[in-house]
Amino acid sequence: MSFWRALLGRSKPVQPDLDALFGLPSAAVTLRASAGFRPTGTGSVAFRSAEGAAFADLEKDITALLDVGDGPPVGQVTDEYGYTWLVVRSDHPPAEQGEVTDPDITGLVTSLHAVNSTLEENGYGPSLLCSLLGFTDGRRSLALVYLYKRGTFYPFAPLPGQRRDNALELQAEAAIGGDLPMEADRSRWFPVYGAPGL
Repeated sequence: MSFWRALLGRSKPVQPDLDALFGLPSAAVTLRASAGFRPTGTGSVAFRSAEGAAFADLEKDITALLDVGDGPPVGQVTDEYGYTWLVVRSDHPPAEQGEVTDPDITGLVTSLHAVNSTLEENGYGPSLLCSLLGFTDGRRSLALVYLYKRGTFYPFAPLPGQRRDNALELQAEAAIGGDLPMEADRSRWFPVYGAPGL
């Protein structure tokens, strides 16, 4: 089969590696140290909903699974393109007086992984678009976006007026390239303006 792919100039599609999401806590430490960006405590998973009761039940099961315990509720938003965003929020751990703490990023990443894995295991992998984790330095927003079908990440830094901060994106890429598998094809660094979690 690989002979025919080579002959016809086709490459084998990249397989998603959901375990790459567990590199996000390390990338968060790197972003904080190199550029002063802290996690916002919000992440989201975008997918195209399928018709039918089975998929609706699966969405309910995922939301119920993530809502277990005292955690903040999981939100659901549908964007203008028809994608559903499952929004997950993390609590800040208790802090000493005057101390600033970051949200529980490991728990947040585990929740994002659970959403992706559950959809994939139930045959809805092709419906997954991306996952993102939001960051801020107090003035600017930055997201690390995981492209499900490519198994890679890219930074997205939105600016007002549907523009993006390309310099910040390149700075973030250089900083976290050792922590995450980065998307080498920059034409695939799609803007996700208005995505929940930014």
